[in-house]
Amino acid sequence: MNEISEDLKYARTHEWARLEEDGMVRVGVTDFAQSELGDIVFIGLPEVGRRVACNEQIAVVESVKTASDLFSPVNGTVSAVNESLQDEPEQVNENAYQAWLFCIKADNPAELEQLMDVGAYLKMIEQ
Repeated sequence: MNEISEDLKYARTHEWARLEEDGMVRVGVTDFAQSELGDIVFIGLPEVGRRVACNEQIAVVESVKTASDLFSPVNGTVSAVNESLQDEPEQVNENAYQAWLFCIKADNPAELEQLMDVGAYLKMIEQ
């Protein structure tokens, strides 16, 4: 069984999102997604300052098997990216819930409530 974190929200497109105390939404890919992708060799991150819409394609993860688009879980502005992933994308394979990809200053953090909780996400990936 893949690891899964209880305190996150999950998108159907296999991103996780965490609302931080400072109001930022930290985003990464789920452990299920990284295990399906296999060894990650490249991550294309968005530019800091970019305005994004909810469900807009924002980044890409490439593995030895395939490439996969990542989507924004909220409307807002990219406020930070995890630059260490440029040189070490395998961090996502090692710990998907620590290796965040980017942060978004959400226009409305309540949009996260549209995402799945852990139970709904587990149900989706088990189908």
